[in-house]
Amino acid sequence: MPKEKPDLVYGTLDMLVLRTLQNGPRHGLAIADRIQQMSTDVLRVEQGSLYPALYRLEAQGWLKAEEGLSETNRKARFYRLTAAGRRQLEAETEHWARVTAAINLVLEKA
Repeated sequence: MPKEKPDLVYGTLDMLVLRTLQNGPRHGLAIADRIQQMSTDVLRVEQGSLYPALYRLEAQGWLKAEEGLSETNRKARFYRLTAAGRRQLEAETEHWARVTAAINLVLEKA
């Protein structure tokens, strides 16, 4: 049996980060841990992918970062969803649903 590829489909990391922050602010490591937890250990987000995505999402106005202390009393940047980020999450979720439905149709008919 071939080894499972845990790679994220291009463009899905932004949506997953936005979804992870939907219920409240988190720091980077907590975002990566939550994505891994919600995916039952299938998806693992590396720091080299996560932090550029966080900076990009912040630059687009979808996230706001604030300094704070982590649960281990270490200085950390906490990211929270903005109103624009909530709208983007909704749009990306709808787009993902359309794309995955279309892919499933092709797989079923192939």
